[in-house]
Amino acid sequence: MQRIEEIYWLRAYGCLAVFSFHLLDHLNQRLDTLATDLARIPSVLGTPIFIFISIFLFSMRYGNHIPRGFLGSRVKYVMVPYLVYGLAYSVAEFLRLRAVGVEAGLWETLREYLVYAGWHGYFLIIAAQFYAFYWLYGRLHLERWLPATLWLVIGSLISMGWWGFWQWRSSLPPGYLHWIAPLGWLYLFFLALVLVKHYHARPGERPAWLDALARPSWLMAMVGLVVLLSLPGWLEYSSKEVWVVPLFVLFTLWLMGRLRGRPAPPLVRRLNEFSFGIYLAHPMFFNLVDLLDPDQRLPLPLYALALAAVGLVGSIGWNLVVNRRAWGGLLFGKRLRVA
Repeated sequence: MQRIEEIYWLRAYGCLAVFSFHLLDHLNQRLDTLATDLARIPSVLGTPIFIFISIFLFSMRYGNHIPRGFLGSRVKYVMVPYLVYGLAYSVAEFLRLRAVGVEAGLWETLREYLVYAGWHGYFLIIAAQFYAFYWLYGRLHLERWLPATLWLVIGSLISMGWWGFWQWRSSLPPGYLHWIAPLGWLYLFFLALVLVKHYHARPGERPAWLDALARPSWLMAMVGLVVLLSLPGWLEYSSKEVWVVPLFVLFTLWLMGRLRGRPAPPLVRRLNEFSFGIYLAHPMFFNLVDLLDPDQRLPLPLYALALAAVGLVGSIGWNLVVNRRAWGGLLFGKRLRVA
């Protein structure tokens, strides 16, 4: 398969977006202002990017000719780290709560993390579900009943309705169960299929609406609207919000066209190599910074710098160490091969 340079850029952005989102979570414990809220806007695209990239690359590489063993292999490499890191994070949370005098049962904490997906690795369960959906879509030729273009529109409406429903509800399911339901992410699947379908189209052969929505003016207008609604405090900031659906679609259409064929520099490729490891491990190193500064004596700029440096260097170093063995990548996050 040809190298798709824009995917390198997109994956690097997604990695830094997730990293920045959680870094801002830590900063918000000390400083909660409009500036930190606005800084979250570009960071909410991180999780959708990873889901989109997976389906895009699978569809580009395999189409409907999905190889034998595809599903088992792909699910294995996301669900084993989900269990390993989920166990580690849940035990660490149990010990933290006990240390501050909060009565917490070990089984209850494990259930919250592993059964209810109540930690940042919930993305891995979403990915596994869409791997299965892609496998069914290709094997059963579901494009006959679920054409990608039509279902990009329908899927976007379903996803927006899903997040709107839970924002309206006063009670939520335990953990992140409503987050891992595929309805909230359906638009990403069909967006990937639409872009693959028209990826090799010659100038003038692509649908006019696709080129129109890829213009930066639409993206700028959407960002302006989000900022405007942020000023009176009307928005929440996460990848599970109604406004993220149109923002992500416009952002991806623009970026995939803008960066097509533009070679990714070594730094971007390097981030791609460790993106999965950074995603999984960075909260562990953020917590290490907090553990070493329990009284919050570091000035805020130094605290932010420490989070960024320790989070990135620690995650990359950890990923390098564990990937020295084949089983290490399986358990703790595989290092990607980047040409």
